[in-house]
Amino acid sequence: MAYTTIDDPSIYFNTVLYTGNATARTITGVGFNPDWVWIKNRSGDFSHFLGDIVRGSNKNLNSNSDAAEEDNSAKFQSVTTDGFQIGTHNGANGNGNNIVAWNWKAGGSASSNSGGTITSSVSANTTAGFSIVSYTSNGSASQTVGHGLGAVPHWIIAKNRDSGSSSYNYWTVYNHNLATANDKKLKLNETEAATTTNLWGDTDPTTTKFYVHTSGDGSTNVSTDKIIAYCFTGIKGYSKFGTYTGNGNADGAFAYTGFRPAWVMVRDPGNAENWLMYDNKRPGYNLTNNHLFANGSDAETASTANTMDLLSNGFKVRSTNNGLNRSGSTFLYMAFAESPFVNSNGIPNNAR
Repeated sequence: MAYTTIDDPSIYFNTVLYTGNATARTITGVGFNPDWVWIKNRSGDFSHFLGDIVRGSNKNLNSNSDAAEEDNSAKFQSVTTDGFQIGTHNGANGNGNNIVAWNWKAGGSASSNSGGTITSSVSANTTAGFSIVSYTSNGSASQTVGHGLGAVPHWIIAKNRDSGSSSYNYWTVYNHNLATANDKKLKLNETEAATTTNLWGDTDPTTTKFYVHTSGDGSTNVSTDKIIAYCFTGIKGYSKFGTYTGNGNADGAFAYTGFRPAWVMVRDPGNAENWLMYDNKRPGYNLTNNHLFANGSDAETASTANTMDLLSNGFKVRSTNNGLNRSGSTFLYMAFAESPFVNSNGIPNNAR
């Protein structure tokens, strides 16, 4: 069996850097038609803007906020064949500002999925292990939603798109590496540690569906509210949803991914910490110290406090900071490849 089925990860994930000019325009150079676009102005204190093909044009969510979905053509507008369209908002296109956009390929236009008790609309890419799932919740206990991956999800990021009560609107994260994962949640827009919940129905997801439940903070199943969920499963040589144990030393932990990472997000789920985001374009060489916070609007920080090396087969932490390397903590990470460690012909790729 081949080591990887994806020799060129850049056809499924790619990071694009651009400079804002305050004029509505199309950003190109992604290399494919992105189905999920995540934009952050690196130069200033601006929210992240997330758009996707399933929710449609001008529909923006913020990873750093529990705000409801906003229909705003000044921010993210739509996807195109080699990129995406943006408006004039400073957060997406501030004049002279440095901006990053992370882009994923799902399955294009959504199809109806009746694999759960709640019918969903799904754009799925089973090759890359990624699907975008939209559904309207019904507020009933013990419901299921079809995800279209054809494999068990390792990571789910869900958001209530409607207004409703603010207690329902946070970003809910499921991660299979958490102990008793089906009754745990993290909040992408906050720093709080993982807490117990029944939002995932206290039942592990399957190859066809994940479970949702209504509760006191039922952000995955509030009656008549629209939910979006980004679902991922690990693909050897392309994506990894793993863990590492911090040691508190500058000569920090090594996380084996089986590929040279193009993008990494790290979180200590046991403590109040930020969601740290790195990629191979910022700054484009090791040490990689240009990081952003998925839960924060902060400008990009290039400090020695949170640094790592992106290597041919994983990443190496080079920090004593608790948010990246707290001694004894088990850290969660999600990572996508720039290049597999060994290609489908069994030939090792070059180190960075």
